[in-house]
Formats: sequence, structure tokens, C-alpha cells
Amino acid sequence: MQTESKPQMDERIRGHEGLGLISLYEGHGKGKSTAALGTAIRAMGAGLNVAIIYFDKGGEHYFEREMLKKCPDLVDVHATGRDRIDPVTGRFDFGITEEDKAEGKRGLGIVQAIFTQDKHQLVILDEINSSADLGIVEEADVLALLAQKPEHVEVLLTGRDAPQSFKDAAHLVTEMTLKKHYFYSGVKAREGIDF
Repeated sequence: MQTESKPQMDERIRGHEGLGLISLYEGHGKGKSTAALGTAIRAMGAGLNVAIIYFDKGGEHYFEREMLKKCPDLVDVHATGRDRIDPVTGRFDFGITEEDKAEGKRGLGIVQAIFTQDKHQLVILDEINSSADLGIVEEADVLALLAQKPEHVEVLLTGRDAPQSFKDAAHLVTEMTLKKHYFYSGVKAREGIDF
């Protein structure tokens, strides 16, 4: 029988109250962005201002954005990255180009501006982990940005293959573990459920 290990105590935040922490959702299981969206909805329900910066998710294939657009007073949404889904074949382009890197840099600039505006209490950097792992953004640039965040701003990082430095900077790390996925049985991504 396997037992779960006890979570580590983070002495940096002992007795911390209020906002200002960094959370990270990673792993190869489905649900990282979905969990971040759930946190965004909870924050919006509590009257907090939310900003979501999508890294490497260009295009119009992400239907949660349709709902988020209906709450412009509570959430600012910024999508960066090129559209990786071929409109004819539906195949995903896994290549990394200079355009990807330019879009990643643009995304970091958006985050910097949001931190400067200081009007949001929750800032979600969706797919920032995988963007750093793939070289779309520089790991050091993300860490420098996190060091500049306003003290009272909660930040949530998502994506596969988070660099260890991001995990070290985070106060909460949750791993979504893949146990089984219908994709491997030939089921294609489904509109409204998977994107």
C-alpha cells in the first residue's frame, strides 16, 4: 500500500494571511488550465479582479474565452502565441519558431504592464511552464518578472514540465498525473470539453 508523502512546510510564508502567493499547476494529466479557470471564477465571485495571460495559445480554439468576455469588469484576457492548429487537417504544429518566441516576449510584456497597473488581485500565466521548457520564453525572464510582482498579487502558473526554479519559487505545487486518457484510444479533442 502506497502512502502519500506529507507536504513540505514553506517557512517563507509561515503565518501568511491574504493574497500574494504563487501557485503552480503542472504535470501531464488533463486539468491544469481548467483548475486555473476554476480559481479565476472563484476569485471573480469574491469580487477580485483577475487577469489571464495565455501563453502559446493563439487562435480561436479556446471556448472558455467566450464566457470570460462576458465578464469584462472582473477579468482581463490576453492571448499570445500563434495558432498551432492547422485549419484543414486539424493537426497541432509542435515546432518552435521565432514567431513563437516573439509572442512569448509579448506575453511577458503584458504581465509586466499588468503588474505595473496594480489593479488585479489574481494573475494567471497559463502555459508559462511549458513555454519556458520549450524555449518560447526564457526561464530567467519569468523568474525576474515573478520577483517584481506586487506583494498582494496572487499568481498562478500552469503547464507541463515546469522548470525546477518555478517550483522552488512557488508556495503551492500541484501535479496533475495522467492515469488514463481517451485521447490514446483515438478520441479526438472535443469542442466544449477539451478546448
